[in-house]
Amino acid sequence: MLDRRDAYPTTGHGMNTETPRVFIAATRQNDGKTTTSLGLVAALQKFHPRVGYIKPVGQRFVEIDEQKIDEDTVLMDRVYQLNCPLVDMSPIAVEPDFTRKYLQSSNYDALVKKIQKAFDRVAWEKDFVLCEGSGHAGVGSVFDLSNARVAKLLETKVVIVTQGGIGKPIDEVSLNQALFEKEGVEIIGVILNKVTPEKLDSVTEFARRGLKRKGLELLGVVPHQPILTRPTMELIQEELGAELLNRPDQIHNLVDDVVVGAMGLQNTLNTFKNGVLLIASGDREDIILAAATTLLGQADGLAGIVLTGNLRPSSSVIKVIREMPFPMLLAAEDSYLVASKLHDLIVKTRPNETQKISLIRDVIAQHVDVNRIVKAL
Repeated sequence: MLDRRDAYPTTGHGMNTETPRVFIAATRQNDGKTTTSLGLVAALQKFHPRVGYIKPVGQRFVEIDEQKIDEDTVLMDRVYQLNCPLVDMSPIAVEPDFTRKYLQSSNYDALVKKIQKAFDRVAWEKDFVLCEGSGHAGVGSVFDLSNARVAKLLETKVVIVTQGGIGKPIDEVSLNQALFEKEGVEIIGVILNKVTPEKLDSVTEFARRGLKRKGLELLGVVPHQPILTRPTMELIQEELGAELLNRPDQIHNLVDDVVVGAMGLQNTLNTFKNGVLLIASGDREDIILAAATTLLGQADGLAGIVLTGNLRPSSSVIKVIREMPFPMLLAAEDSYLVASKLHDLIVKTRPNETQKISLIRDVIAQHVDVNRIVKAL
């Protein structure tokens, strides 16, 4: 059987190959690719005032004006006002049936054209384009558009982001390196993310040695920032599909810790601390009333309370809840399922989280050698 890949075009007719560009890849999902991209756009603007952005293949999307747009693209656009149609910055959104449709009627050439035309429009009147991948080098292989292939199509060099450490990240980088090399894509270097601050120096030294043996450069070591993994009560409400029982102005409270109120009232009172999210069955009116009397009028109390099991408190207790200063949510699932969901929650930075965004910019500018990236292009 003929391997069609040998016949695949690697560049479209007349695609822009002049504008400098870089492709940000990762060794797995949630290694900090978007965080790195968010910080890099600001850092790159010091060298190239007009930076464009594209996420050629997106996995998580929102609907805007009946178009499916990748979440990260929306974030970038809102933070940097990129002055480019969202549909060009997010040309392909992988819907649930996308892969099945592709395997039935392989429309590879049409997808390639779509990506390359979108890139041309994104690069129009820009000094630089940052391309963000989705997951590791092989993601998208099932429809012939792996990250490695997309980087090849866009004629771009790659920076790989991986999680902090020495052995595991270098093993994973090697796997990804093999696929990029197979496509003939050059890797500029590697950024280690989420490194324990106390281990920064030793990780930097040994990771640099390990990567050098693979012919790769270490471009930066970014210390772990706990605030970036802390969800807001608003995000938790969305993820749980929960009802907001009151209208507090603290819906953006950050959650530091989650406690399941499965103990007696006296022990539960000990958990009423700043930044704590308390999960309790909706019929635990004793806990609700205790929270009201203990915390009413206090500047810093709980981050919020999630009542579970769709057990709605009595109307007299609902009146009390409406006066609570922090968010009170009612979720359909039981306490175990709610706690499991919150444990597995993927926290993504949102456009309105200005504190997190300015921290990201500072950290990337401080810990990543952007100068070296620019020179390599």
